[in-house]
Amino acid sequence: MRILGIDPGTITMGYGAIETADGDIALINYGALTAPARSSIGERLSYLYRQLLEIVSRYQPDAVAIEQPFLAKNVKSALAIGRAQAIAILAATNQGIPTYEYTPAQIKQRVTNYGASSKEQIQEMVRLQLGLSQLPQPSDAADALAVALCHLSEIHLSNLLAQPK
Repeated sequence: MRILGIDPGTITMGYGAIETADGDIALINYGALTAPARSSIGERLSYLYRQLLEIVSRYQPDAVAIEQPFLAKNVKSALAIGRAQAIAILAATNQGIPTYEYTPAQIKQRVTNYGASSKEQIQEMVRLQLGLSQLPQPSDAADALAVALCHLSEIHLSNLLAQPK
């Protein structure tokens, strides 16, 4: 199974693609899309959408996992991230790929087994789980890989629970 993780943002959007087969996890690629900061929100969203379509086409994921905005910090920021989240959902759904959304606490819990993990702890666990020699950069890409790993963990847990006793 191939999973594309997305860390949405209206200026920088992280992405990370992983693949799993026979219990092994392999990194495919990761990075960040950066929209022109001085452009209008419509132009940025259009740019991000086009770039995401290219990434979806290139990596052909079986599922797209997207981080939900954290509302408690800043409502204006959460609304902007929600727009970027919608773009990611559209890019996947328009290609017939199922999407899954996870809260920051769910991602932390699945990746580090602790729902209040720091950003550094998450990045280190992403590095360890993917067997990388150094932390993935930028942090938006590391976050996107964490979202993909969260979805993989969620699938594994669902499969375990579905097995007959």
